[in-house]
Amino acid sequence: MNMNKAKRTSGWIFAIGLLFLGRGLPAQQPPAQDPVAEALFPPDLVMAHQKAIGLDEAQRNFLRSELLKTQTRFTELQWQLQDNMETLVGLLKQNPVDETQALAQLDKVLGSEREIKRAQIALMVRIKNKLTPEQQARLRQLRSESPPH
Repeated sequence: MNMNKAKRTSGWIFAIGLLFLGRGLPAQQPPAQDPVAEALFPPDLVMAHQKAIGLDEAQRNFLRSELLKTQTRFTELQWQLQDNMETLVGLLKQNPVDETQALAQLDKVLGSEREIKRAQIALMVRIKNKLTPEQQARLRQLRSESPPH
């Protein structure tokens, strides 16, 4: 399995979700704020500004260690998600589709996605807890000054 296929598959699920969620939304709705993203700091933001926030050697080592552990877990979860998606797509291609099997497999896909999101949040919580209040304030300032992605 390659990463492009996994991204297309995840995109497919996201597109279906948007299709169902977007039906009742007004066309000119402003982009929503993400309170979770505002409260936490992704590892790439911390690494990009490590000198500006005064990250010490112990914090750098902690971040490196946590990233390596989490990267291994993400890889396992991506494989699991890809396998579950392939099975779901196979079930959906059948004619007729066995609704019970398809929904049970969808639960597995959603469970894999949940585990990925949980691992992401857990990593960012551990990172935030390792930063001082001053470092967190500086990161918030730096994040607000940089252009949105």
